[in-house]
Amino acid sequence: MARLGVALSLSSLVLVVLLGAGLPRPAAAAATQVFLSKLPKALVVAASAKHGEVLHAGENTVTVTWSLNSTEPAGADAAFKSVKVKLCYAPASRKDRGWRKASDDLHKDKACQFKVTALPYAAGGGGGRFDYVVARDVPTASYFVRAYAVDASGTEVAYGQTSPDAAFDVAGITGIHASLKVAAGVFSTFSIAALAFFFVVEKRKKDK
Repeated sequence: MARLGVALSLSSLVLVVLLGAGLPRPAAAAATQVFLSKLPKALVVAASAKHGEVLHAGENTVTVTWSLNSTEPAGADAAFKSVKVKLCYAPASRKDRGWRKASDDLHKDKACQFKVTALPYAAGGGGGRFDYVVARDVPTASYFVRAYAVDASGTEVAYGQTSPDAAFDVAGITGIHASLKVAAGVFSTFSIAALAFFFVVEKRKKDK
């Protein structure tokens, strides 16, 4: 009798598990759709790199600063909890490149692909600053900087950016390190010397 009870309990447990597996799972909360054109341009953003200046990926640094626009009314930044800064392709570097296409829908935007930083927002419009070493994976192109003010839910609620028409340039890493170039040069020189040596040896053998 006891064994029968255990068997029934196990059967019931298996049935519950199977039924649970078949039930639809609660859908994850959809991300809030945000359009750049709907956001107030409440931040003033500046970058130390000048128009046309060339920065080398993995080597050079650009200083980015941001603050609340002085034209904004008091309390305009009450919902700001953090600031996230991104490196964006300038229009000239997006032309005929669909994988860099800008979109008003921020979830579809491909122009601002590279994270610079994300920091807490200084209440009262005090602003912030960050020294960014250009990441090694940033490709050769022209760039401007955009900063988003983000609320407690992680949604962008305002933005600011440097002028896309005053973009600076980044020289990306080609994949061939300087030391490899030196090594290749040394190897080539050695190969030529070795070839000349064996040529002389073979010539002497023939002369004998």
